[in-house]
Amino acid sequence: MAFARPKKREPVGEAGLFDYAVGVLARRMRTVRDLRRLMRNRAEEGEAGERAMDAVCVRLKDLGYLSDTRFAADYTRLRKENEKFGRRRVQQDLMQKGVQKELIATTLAKAYDEVDEVGLAREYVARKRMKKPSGVNAQKETARVMGRLMRAGFSSSTIYKVLREWDLPEEAMPVEGGADSDSYAERDEDLPEF
Repeated sequence: MAFARPKKREPVGEAGLFDYAVGVLARRMRTVRDLRRLMRNRAEEGEAGERAMDAVCVRLKDLGYLSDTRFAADYTRLRKENEKFGRRRVQQDLMQKGVQKELIATTLAKAYDEVDEVGLAREYVARKRMKKPSGVNAQKETARVMGRLMRAGFSSSTIYKVLREWDLPEEAMPVEGGADSDSYAERDEDLPEF
């Protein structure tokens, strides 16, 4: 079954865009970039549409409905407290959502500088009900746990500390700093830029 193409909407003016934007923001918090992307489908083509979107964004900021700073702080807090994600994961998510690098850096510094990353990783392991690797496939299970923790945003040193707490057999533990490790991940400045 083929998907039907969305119907071409009649472009709306500034008032229509404002009403649409308020409805979008009422359902979920958004960044300026994300909101502009959504409004682009309803705005007029060209310069007139861009001016209308700019005016709507300025008005929403003045009213306090739209703020990348508040979005970054709330998003970071929720991902840290509810999902138990590490700093790197939240940083990547915010970059993908279009938050500026400087804002990301200050937000993450406020949220994660006083956090015990090993403790947060333990909470993530408990939340995901990850079990201690054992048996014949202990090495394979250990690699799987390492991958999940890396995708959750934890550094390799933190992951090795969590794994050492499990007292795994020596053959199940990967070599720290070896091919299985992300030895570059110890420094934030080495993270890829988007």
